[in-house]
Amino acid sequence: MGNGVRFYSAGPLSLFAIILLIALLIIIIPLLILGIIGAAFTRLGFSWISALAVVLLMLFGSFVNIPLYHIRRDMIRGYQDEASDFDVCIRCTTSEIWDTIISLNLGGAVVPACISLYMLYLATLITGSSLVFSVCAGIMVVATIAFFSTRLVTNVGIQVPLLIPGLSALLVGLLLAGGTGLPASVIAFVSGVIGVLLGGNLAKLYRIKDLEVPEVSVGGAGTFGSIFICCILPALLA
Repeated sequence: MGNGVRFYSAGPLSLFAIILLIALLIIIIPLLILGIIGAAFTRLGFSWISALAVVLLMLFGSFVNIPLYHIRRDMIRGYQDEASDFDVCIRCTTSEIWDTIISLNLGGAVVPACISLYMLYLATLITGSSLVFSVCAGIMVVATIAFFSTRLVTNVGIQVPLLIPGLSALLVGLLLAGGTGLPASVIAFVSGVIGVLLGGNLAKLYRIKDLEVPEVSVGGAGTFGSIFICCILPALLA
């Protein structure tokens, strides 16, 4: 062509190769991430099959919310009536009832809490010593940090920081266990999961009425990511 500009058209085989490469990346990257997460759970004492089952149950369970109860709130709303002949706004009030459903997330609350109890029981059998006191102390520390770092956003809900509770649980596990190993990872795991649920969710429910949201899920939206991080990071101590 003129101006020294040349155009090359990709043949059907090249186009097919590009589409195949993109498809492989879309498939491989999630599988790679899933494998890394599964490896983290295996370091905590799970077999590959049970680790994969736990990860999938948490991920798919994050879409399942179990309703517990309703919070009802009476709100007085003012509005203006401009239908007057003299163009004068008449103030009126009306009473409305706002309902907020409090639910429990399967993948972000029920499953991690059950895993925490199982790991605490398993660690007690393996080490021969009870970790209950250390775990309770760790839960109190992480719950306090989660309580003060969690934000309540109007029309959105509860927003727990993604990394702060997990890193706090990691540090708590190291300090209370006196080093790395299975006790440290169990303390970090249980402290992180239960601490976030208590301090970041349950302790904030008294202010749910002010958020004007239709549903708040314990362990669900705004919290699941933090819980998931708290399940993965303790593998670093195992």
